[in-house]
Amino acid sequence: MAQLRLALNQVDFTVGDIEGNAEKILRWTRHAADRGAHLVAFPEMALTGYPVEDLALRRSFVEASRAALDRLAGRLADTGLGETLVAVGYLDGAPDAVPRLGKPAGSPLNAAAFLHGGRVVARYAKHHLPNYGVFDEFRYFVPGDTLHVVRHHGVDVALTICEDLWQDGGPVAAARTAGTGLLLVINGSPYELNKDDVRLDLVRKRASEAGCTLAYVNLVGGQDELVFDGDSIVVSSDGNVLARAPQFEEGCLLVDLDLPAASDGARPDRHTEPDGGVIAIEWHVLSGEPLPAYEPIQAGVADRLCDEAEVYTALVTGLRDYVVKNGFKTVILGLSGGIDSALAAAVACDAIGARNVYGISMPSEYSSQHSVEDAAELARRTGLNYRVVPIAPMVRVFLDHLHLTGVAQENLQARVRGMTLMGLSNQHGHLVLATGNKSELAVGYSTLYGDAVGGFAPLKDVPKTLVWRLARWRNEVARQRGETPPIPERSITKPPSAELRPGQLDTDSLPPYELLDDVLDDYVEQDKGLRELIAAGFDTALVERVIALVDRAEYKRRQYPPGPKITLKAFGRDRRLPITNRWHEVAPGHAAPEPPEVLAESGVPGGDDRAGEHPARQES
Repeated sequence: MAQLRLALNQVDFTVGDIEGNAEKILRWTRHAADRGAHLVAFPEMALTGYPVEDLALRRSFVEASRAALDRLAGRLADTGLGETLVAVGYLDGAPDAVPRLGKPAGSPLNAAAFLHGGRVVARYAKHHLPNYGVFDEFRYFVPGDTLHVVRHHGVDVALTICEDLWQDGGPVAAARTAGTGLLLVINGSPYELNKDDVRLDLVRKRASEAGCTLAYVNLVGGQDELVFDGDSIVVSSDGNVLARAPQFEEGCLLVDLDLPAASDGARPDRHTEPDGGVIAIEWHVLSGEPLPAYEPIQAGVADRLCDEAEVYTALVTGLRDYVVKNGFKTVILGLSGGIDSALAAAVACDAIGARNVYGISMPSEYSSQHSVEDAAELARRTGLNYRVVPIAPMVRVFLDHLHLTGVAQENLQARVRGMTLMGLSNQHGHLVLATGNKSELAVGYSTLYGDAVGGFAPLKDVPKTLVWRLARWRNEVARQRGETPPIPERSITKPPSAELRPGQLDTDSLPPYELLDDVLDDYVEQDKGLRELIAAGFDTALVERVIALVDRAEYKRRQYPPGPKITLKAFGRDRRLPITNRWHEVAPGHAAPEPPEVLAESGVPGGDDRAGEHPARQES
């Protein structure tokens, strides 16, 4: 057996900041080497940030990544880190490749490299390119066909990238053929609820298939709508968890490994797949002699977060990184005293500090006194900046000129609120937060240019029932810490209402949220059709109504701000449906609906005056 001290650096990188990312890699490598690490690993495309999307198709960006990798190798050696083996993800490519239809321009590669002794000793290209959910890697990259094995201090180490682990066979099977002692997998695996359980099961399975210890290092931080939760893991070939990093935290996971010493026998140069495909195996010998025995350190296995803590931390991480990485200092949002704006405000205060959060109460003639009081109480509890801007006079001016009635008049209130927030944003440089939740967004219960305005929507992927759970959890955490719970109890317990007309409740227009979210989970998350929903026991009329609302609201979702993905199927990144769409789910024995008319009032498709525009939530 041979010893090797491994450092998995789960770090928050920024897309496009190649020089800044290189500095981080250098700094974290120094940190790990100072603690005795022999092999230091960074996540997928760490040098460029991930995902780079269409930047991969820009030749200048590919060339900048390649040049930065070479400079990084030299800088590591120049600063005394040349003997440390460093694995890092980057964007590679073949700018001189002959253009071909169906092949990305410049043949970009989602790549990883081993750096040692001031040079790039091996370059690996990702074999399996995911093209589902949030991934479009067939659009950007060409696949690799080679497994690289580096012998370092007497241990054979193979390197793969993310999706290569999720697919059967391929580089994992080739690592077994090569007889490697350690399979290192670098990842950019986005967060979704309970993915840590799926991830651990997968890592254990692949370690068994590879017949060796498997080390998995993942990104942490937010990138637009994606949040990366770290959760780096090391498991033995028999599935024993040797080390595991905390979720959502930057850090260096150090673990001492006892690994099989490399064999001096024949080294295979290929692996043949069951379908006849061949993976070439390339060998790189850096140091064949094992290290002298040393005293191992005790690796840690971090506790897992509960579901509410996972989701809440993902929302905080996503919002914080969106604000910071896009150069904002402050955020602004409407406060109504309702649950959605209260939770969004709590998330914002935890993300960037209450002093950087501006909450605006915008009461109308229909706002209840308790809602005004609850908004002020939230501000007092959190310490955010608070201001009251009554909108009734502004609404009256519009009505005097436009003579709007009914839903148009109700939605005008939301639009005046949206205009107020955007005006303050322009004046002071705040980022406007939209506070609507996934349930409302699913059924179109929002107003374009009203509660839908904003640059970021922290609750976009959070169903209403989960909003309540998160609010109660956040308050309980505060109580356990001896702090003031941030969210007023009345905001949690009172019936939801947009308060755009006298006595209005959400249940006037929607099923109870517990029932609505149950239907939406099957229809949106699980892609079940109308007949499957009815067979599952849902009322036919309810299912038809909910499906119609969801389908008609696609045009609104296309115009909604980005927000952090926390579910299996987030709107925008995961679930993509055509706006112009005549497909309708039909219950057994029911006739297909007539093509919708266009409403003159709103210029959007619908079947009645509420199909196109639903009353907006005041707090959004």
